[in-house]
Amino acid sequence: MTVQESDTASIAIITAIIIVDHGSRRAASNDMLHRAADRFAVDSKYPIVEPAHMELAEPSIAAAFDRCVQRGAKRVIVFPYFLSPGRHWTEDIPALVTAAATKHAGIEWLVTAPFGLHPDMNAIITDRIERCLHNASATHDHQSAPGCDVCAGTAGCEFNRLSTSNL
Repeated sequence: MTVQESDTASIAIITAIIIVDHGSRRAASNDMLHRAADRFAVDSKYPIVEPAHMELAEPSIAAAFDRCVQRGAKRVIVFPYFLSPGRHWTEDIPALVTAAATKHAGIEWLVTAPFGLHPDMNAIITDRIERCLHNASATHDHQSAPGCDVCAGTAGCEFNRLSTSNL
């Protein structure tokens, strides 16, 4: 079976994606994951996409897994929305997914790798730097900045400099 045939067979099984982050006490951070999951849902080929937080916020991994199955999933793919592989990826998330799956016999699941050294990461880093630099330059030059999806309402995307009296 070729990779393309395997991908086609995978789609025949109703596959859900759970995008999971750590979770935060800060609502804006949790909301960002929900927006990321919504954006992915619009652009992806997967019929079911749910956000989840490992801890500190809802929905939990268990709640998202339940929702995926309620929506018809026979396969659940869990994507850790993390930059680097660490204990959460190797231990915590798999344990939480295993616990969630125990209520759903016959549902297969997989925890993917986090972003890590993905080949497109350099382009993403470059894009973020250039957008923030553009916004900071516009603000510095007293022009209207186009805004930033992350820094809005913060001191981000602004140049800073310590005066020599602070050194």
